[in-house]
Amino acid sequence: MQKSSLTALAREQLKLAHASSNGRSSSTVYGGHEHRLRQTVIALTAGQMLGEHENPGEATVHVLHGRVRLGAGETSWDGAPGDLLIVPDRRHTLEALEDSAVLLTVAKR
Repeated sequence: MQKSSLTALAREQLKLAHASSNGRSSSTVYGGHEHRLRQTVIALTAGQMLGEHENPGEATVHVLHGRVRLGAGETSWDGAPGDLLIVPDRRHTLEALEDSAVLLTVAKR
């Protein structure tokens, strides 16, 4: 059994995102290419965005720190710490409204 502190990982990834030229950083917490389930902590500095991309499978975004906006076409959902956003099964974006860290969980198809 392994244990991870999502709070510590979010703090670490935010620090790395601030040091990065693109304002982003991520670290896989669980899973990978050999697993169907993958969980990744993603940090984005305020104003940064993951551009429009396809949904790789069933996915959720759990906001750990900050505020984010998940957008799909003309629809968007805002999330704050503790919120769980269900990623729509279509092209979407994720924008950091302020320095933010999320836990992305994906069950690949």
